[in-house]
Amino acid sequence: MLEQLKKEVCAANLKLVEYNLVTLTWGNVSAISDDRKYIVIKPSGVDYEKMHPAQMVVTDMDGNVVEGDFQPSSDLLTHLELYHHFKDVKGVVHTHSRYATALAQSERELPCYGTTHADHFYGSVPCSRHLSKEEIESEYELNTGKVIVETFQKNQIDPLEVPAVLVCKHGPFTWGNSVNKAVENALVLEETAHMALITQQFNPDVTSASQDLQDKHYFRKHGESAYYGQEDKSNK
Repeated sequence: MLEQLKKEVCAANLKLVEYNLVTLTWGNVSAISDDRKYIVIKPSGVDYEKMHPAQMVVTDMDGNVVEGDFQPSSDLLTHLELYHHFKDVKGVVHTHSRYATALAQSERELPCYGTTHADHFYGSVPCSRHLSKEEIESEYELNTGKVIVETFQKNQIDPLEVPAVLVCKHGPFTWGNSVNKAVENALVLEETAHMALITQQFNPDVTSASQDLQDKHYFRKHGESAYYGQEDKSNK
């Protein structure tokens, strides 16, 4: 079942290797079916060099394996929690990419220092709070998803305007309206985290870009009157 989605999820996982966002098996990608009844996710601990679509695992929205010979990613319940609450999200990515993870370990959000960031994320990428001892010891992966959702709800952040989070002391999760967009957001998050570090080294007193500049760059790509790129004429 969902053979095309398995191919897309496998290819998206391999993109993480191509983009140097994963080391060893540190990362996973999932996508949700069009009817939002199933997800396809990377199997746990499988070597990327040997990965193929038939190894992808299909689960229902309660985390029960529906099809597949492997255990799903250990982060499955985190992915599911995001799909349950972020209704327009169709793909989720988790990595331990170097600079974004360093920010998460530093317990810091990623400010918008310039237009590269503003083109993709509308404002700072937040860092979640610490998980409590009880949250870690009981349903850790599920509670990781819950603290991500809590971060966005508490701060009134639209998850499609800021499709990324830094989980405190853990690492980044990104998502998107397609599995490929979720991977792209993981790449952009890592690049902007790296740029932010260099920016702070050049100028320790640096401040965020003005709201006017952030608005201009974000909405020219994502707003109702967006004009960046080419018009899709496929249906005309």
